Amino acid sequence: MRAMPRRALAAVPAAVLLFALTACGGGSDSGDSAAGAGNTQAAAPAEGGAGNEAAEGGDAAEKPLTGEAKQKAEAAALAAHPGTVLKSEEDAENPGTYAVEVKKADGSEIEVYLDPATYKVVKTKEEGTEEAGEAN
Repeated sequence: MRAMPRRALAAVPAAVLLFALTACGGGSDSGDSAAGAGNTQAAAPAEGGAGNEAAEGGDAAEKPLTGEAKQKAEAAALAAHPGTVLKSEEDAENPGTYAVEVKKADGSEIEVYLDPATYKVVKTKEEGTEEAGEAN
């Protein structure tokens, strides 16, 4: 029996790689970059592993506030409940509101919910409790 030429052995991994790229859509010349872009987002891990919480039965992912909305929301929350802002985000549990988590001077934490149009407090929730108090 004759030994396989080295060129034939080198072709096997190249053929496997080509097959894998074709199966994943990496070898497509269709010009449809949206399909490829969608695949990379789905495969990318979420920051802190929290992005898939809704799929796992946890809280839905909440989008952090940025720019002017972040500044105004945090200022309004601190005016109502002085302390240090821990995070500010669009609230998934109460769609259409902003949520700012504040650590007060006594060490307790409170979540302040704001109307994004007026930046007025609509309710609050002491961390560690299930009920939220309505704003006056």
